[in-house]
Amino acid sequence: MSQTDLEIPGRASSIERQDPNEQEHEQKTKSRRPPNTAFRQQRLKAWQPILTPKTVLPLLYIVGVIFAPIGGLLLWASSQVEEISIDYSNCFNDAPNNTWADIPSNKVSSYFKSSNNSGAPQPAQWRRNNTIQLFDGERTPIPQCQIQFEIQHDIGPPVLLYYRLTEFYQNHRRYVKSFDQNQLKGDFRSNSTIDGSDCDPLKTVDGKAIYPCGLIANSLFNDSYTNPILLNAQNVTYNMTSTGIAWSSDKDLYGKTKYANDEVVPPPNWKTKFPKNYTDNNPIPDLHTWEAFQVWMRTAGLPRFSKLALRNDNETMRAGRYEITIEDNFPVNEYGGTKSVLISTRTVMGGKNPFLGIAYVVVGGLCIVLGALFTVLHLIKPRKLGDHTYLTFDQPATATTTGRSLRPGEAEMRA
Repeated sequence: MSQTDLEIPGRASSIERQDPNEQEHEQKTKSRRPPNTAFRQQRLKAWQPILTPKTVLPLLYIVGVIFAPIGGLLLWASSQVEEISIDYSNCFNDAPNNTWADIPSNKVSSYFKSSNNSGAPQPAQWRRNNTIQLFDGERTPIPQCQIQFEIQHDIGPPVLLYYRLTEFYQNHRRYVKSFDQNQLKGDFRSNSTIDGSDCDPLKTVDGKAIYPCGLIANSLFNDSYTNPILLNAQNVTYNMTSTGIAWSSDKDLYGKTKYANDEVVPPPNWKTKFPKNYTDNNPIPDLHTWEAFQVWMRTAGLPRFSKLALRNDNETMRAGRYEITIEDNFPVNEYGGTKSVLISTRTVMGGKNPFLGIAYVVVGGLCIVLGALFTVLHLIKPRKLGDHTYLTFDQPATATTTGRSLRPGEAEMRA
């Protein structure tokens, strides 16, 4: 008899000593079977609609009757917006120096409900010149583009002045994330902390942090517009302001910085305005009150977009010929884009945008046409419906050779 055949007193096998409840618990923990619940076993009650002519046709007519009038109202609201848009991308290259010339007609578009003048409006004109401005004691030449245009009908208030860019992809992945939110809130960010932020590739210059860092701030739109001047005997200025152009919620994202002027440097593209970096005479701007910067930092989702620059919410813009002087700093020809100045009114639905109204009218009209077509087909050549009781899935059934599930009791009848 071998030693393994002998029973050692007081030493039972581990299987004999293991409690039955523990064995059952061990088997349950090793099981990968999901719990027997209605959710895990996919037994939740669900509504499964059966599409029949009696349900589909009324639905098509209801959608058509609702969508078509809504689309008509949206188109009407869009038609109430009066605006004029002038593309001045090539002003410095095409406009004569200090001499007025007509702007090509394909660069001007306007819509007014009526005209105060009986004759045809005068064409928009432009000219270019250079002016010298002082930035922190540095004399900097600034190219200017002057534009004259007709407002054919009293508009506003409110009257809004936008700049419109095309082919500028603010939705690029690396561009959108290139900023530091804590820095914009005003927090002090050391050079080592900035190096770990998303401001790549514009974080530091010559060992100093860039404020504000990132691609969005560096590409800030830096064209500026003077208030429109009504050209008459008095040359009345139509006053517009940059206050209130940003969303009130955006102001909470920006704060006055804790940096000192000599601790940071401006973005590279800001050198025109800050030729000696930040100084006591030309200090760091307060981002909490700089609404033009806040508007630019809210990136657009499409390469063609408009951003608000000036507004007047109280005064009517009288019909007449106006003049605007533009500091032409922002380059667009380098990337094949365009820039325009847009003066517009608004309605409760916003600016001029007929697309949404057209979409509603098209969808509503299509539903009505399809509903009428299906109604005619149903009346001329109706299709016999199947037995809906075969769609009952929660009843026990047996399979036949045809592969169809049988209803309860049908298998016994066939047997």
